[in-house]
Amino acid sequence: MSELSATIAAMRPFIAARDFELSKRFYLDLGFTLSNDSQDAAVLTFGSHSILLQNYYEVNWAENTMLQIVVTDLDIWWQHIVSLKLDDTYAVKAPIAPKVQPWGLRVAYVYDPSGVLWHFAESKSA
Repeated sequence: MSELSATIAAMRPFIAARDFELSKRFYLDLGFTLSNDSQDAAVLTFGSHSILLQNYYEVNWAENTMLQIVVTDLDIWWQHIVSLKLDDTYAVKAPIAPKVQPWGLRVAYVYDPSGVLWHFAESKSA
């Protein structure tokens, strides 16, 4: 298996977009960069990590998609998230402040314009 893992160049989740242009702006504001764009999909990158935003929307898919970003300093991220006023700017559910969850991670929650739920989780050993 280690031979196979060495051949993986990237692993990107597909993210639904109810309003493709609005979703792109949301992710750019969050800090992603646009590394590839077409009318059907956009690759949004954050450091060495990326997502594939799809110009396609299915409510059950979008509202049941959750992604986790594990960070070493959630307070810095929370300040950034709050400063964006995402709920006002994008008419999304308000971000939920960091709190230690029963499984031991401190997590903040952010909803994108299509209802995708992002877990910003703090781990000192990320």
